Amino acid sequence: MNRYLIISFFILISICGQKTEVIAQKMNYKQLRHQMVKEQIAARGIKEKAVIKAMQRVERHLFVPSQFQHLAYSDSPLPIGFGQTISQPYIVGIMTQLLDINSKSKVLEIGTGSGYQAAILGEICKEVYSIEIVEGLALKAKSTIEALSYDNLELKWGDGYMGWEEHAPFDAIIVTCSPSKIPQPLINQLGEGGTLVIPIGEKNVKSLVLLKKIDGDLVRKDVIPVRFVPMIDEKGREY
Repeated sequence: MNRYLIISFFILISICGQKTEVIAQKMNYKQLRHQMVKEQIAARGIKEKAVIKAMQRVERHLFVPSQFQHLAYSDSPLPIGFGQTISQPYIVGIMTQLLDINSKSKVLEIGTGSGYQAAILGEICKEVYSIEIVEGLALKAKSTIEALSYDNLELKWGDGYMGWEEHAPFDAIIVTCSPSKIPQPLINQLGEGGTLVIPIGEKNVKSLVLLKKIDGDLVRKDVIPVRFVPMIDEKGREY
C-alpha cells in the first residue's frame, strides 16, 4: 500500500477515534444526568414535571470547573471558585419546586453563582433576573449563559440584598445565599400572591424557608435545615 495512503488511513482512524470519544463522553454525561434526576430528585419527592424536565435538560457539568466535571452529577455541592459553591442537585430541585412557577412567571434570583440555578429557572420561566455580588463569578456565569443562548435571562453584578427594583414586582424570588434575616427590599419587590424561597438563620443554624405574600403579609413555612454561604455586601461583610 502507498505510504501516503497508510498515513491517511491512520489519520482518519485517529480522527474517528477522537470523535467517538467525545460522543461517548457526551452520552455518558446525559446518562449521568438522567440518573441524577431519577435517583436524587424524583426519588426524593420532587414531582413537578417542569422542574424534572429542566433538570434533565440543563448540563450541570458546564457550570463547574473542568477538574470537577466528573463529579457534576453527584449528590453534593462543588467548589466554583472565590470561596463559593454550586448547590447539590436536590437543593436546586426542591427550591425550584417550592417557587411554584410556570411559563408566565417573572423570577428574581439572588446569588447567581455559577449560573446553574438561573439556567434551570430559564427553562421554566418567561423572565429571570439574577444578581451576583462576586464580580468574577458574575462575569463567568454571564459568559456561560450567553454561550448556551438563553435569551430570557438577565444577569448583573451587584448587591442582591437590595434586589432589582427596576424589574419588580416579581412572581417569585429565590435566594441562594443566607442572610440572618429576610431583606426588606426583597419583601417589597415580591408581588402579591408571590413566593419567596430563602435560607435564613444564624451562622450555624440555617433553615430553608418558604414565604407567600398574602394581602401584603408574609406567611412562613420552614421546610428543611440547610447549609448555604452567607449573604455579603460589596465589602464582604455578612448581612
